[in-house]
Amino acid sequence: MAMQNSNKTYRQVDKIHAAPRPHWVGDGFHVNPMFNHMVGDKRTDPFLMLDYAAKQYFEPNARAPRGVGQHPHKGFETVTIAYAGEVSHRDSSGSGGTIKTGDVQWMTAGNGVIHEEFHSPEFSQAGGDFSMVQLWVNLPAKDKATPAKYQHLANDDMPLVSLHDDEGLHAGQVKVIAGEFTLAVNAKAPQQGDNKARGIGTTFTPINLWDISIEPNRSVEVAISRTHNLLLLSMQGDVIINADHDQQAHANQLITFEIESGDTGEDFVRLTAGKAGAKILLMSGEPINEPVVGYGPFVMNSQAEIRQAILDFNAGKFGDIQ
Repeated sequence: MAMQNSNKTYRQVDKIHAAPRPHWVGDGFHVNPMFNHMVGDKRTDPFLMLDYAAKQYFEPNARAPRGVGQHPHKGFETVTIAYAGEVSHRDSSGSGGTIKTGDVQWMTAGNGVIHEEFHSPEFSQAGGDFSMVQLWVNLPAKDKATPAKYQHLANDDMPLVSLHDDEGLHAGQVKVIAGEFTLAVNAKAPQQGDNKARGIGTTFTPINLWDISIEPNRSVEVAISRTHNLLLLSMQGDVIINADHDQQAHANQLITFEIESGDTGEDFVRLTAGKAGAKILLMSGEPINEPVVGYGPFVMNSQAEIRQAILDFNAGKFGDIQ
């Protein structure tokens, strides 16, 4: 249920999840597993999994770069956001590239792909701070057979929007990776164009992916469609949700929100940073509401489709990395 306040309704927190125990993915990604699709939580639909590699220093490495070698995926998309460091990607669709700080790679596995991800050779040799997010986004049944593709979203190409507090003063910023961000939800803040900032990432279903930074001890509000499920990843600092001091999240915590009825219109979320400021990844999307059957790197709608995915992979139908 949403809470009514004046002329606005505020999306209510369902749970602030304890920080998980980190583990290694390959030898290059020390991640906090924030959630995964095997739990069957409807609040995370259309998202399947979220791993957060908090900032960690890697010593210079003259040997082979750290990372994860060749492995398959089918039936969903992987979104990797670079907060510090560099990741080089290659896949069997012929795509590849290196994302640097602020960049995003968006890989559609679709009907099957093999890929690999390593620290870039340049980063490996120099060493330095490394921090990444990887998000798995489900595909609806009608799109699971789409050809594999790759989007490189450069930091400088993504809209960066100023956030304002109740007095219309600058209080933070949001980078719109995908979806639409409603500008100036505060009437005192400056209006711009059609009042929407649009991310350059293309999606199969309606999704918002926003990278939010809030100045110390400042509050901002963002608007979310009532048809969307909503998740927040608190990455740095403390953040109070909807001015409720009992709903305070710290670094490395996931916030899930109550599921709305799907009515038209928008809810709001008020975010108040602590004394060190806050950095948050906001994920929202219309639920797909289809069966989710996962087996390792494959996510389909039935066990029969999983068995076929395994057969296709073993038969070499996902191609090869050249």
